[in-house]
Amino acid sequence: MMQRKRIANREAVEVSFSARDAELVRDHTFADPEYVQRLKPGSGGRLVGKFTLDDLDDLLGYIAAEANHAKSKKLQKELDGLYDRLQRMMNSYDDGG
Repeated sequence: MMQRKRIANREAVEVSFSARDAELVRDHTFADPEYVQRLKPGSGGRLVGKFTLDDLDDLLGYIAAEANHAKSKKLQKELDGLYDRLQRMMNSYDDGG
């Protein structure tokens, strides 16, 4: 089992998104638009934002809901991939919550 990095409760961690990841969240989920607005240009053309584990859990719920109802298999696959990546990242931290 992977060692989880201990962080303070409600501490924000840096999360990297591709432009397509941000587009998926913005255009294909009912997630709070503020989540995408947090993203700023980072290295390698990535977008980077700070999120608490609660924010990520909330965002994952929106992504999963949309993936489960996606009309297109391609869109479902993209959303599932984003979900899996964010879930792995979130599980690498422990905020004691």
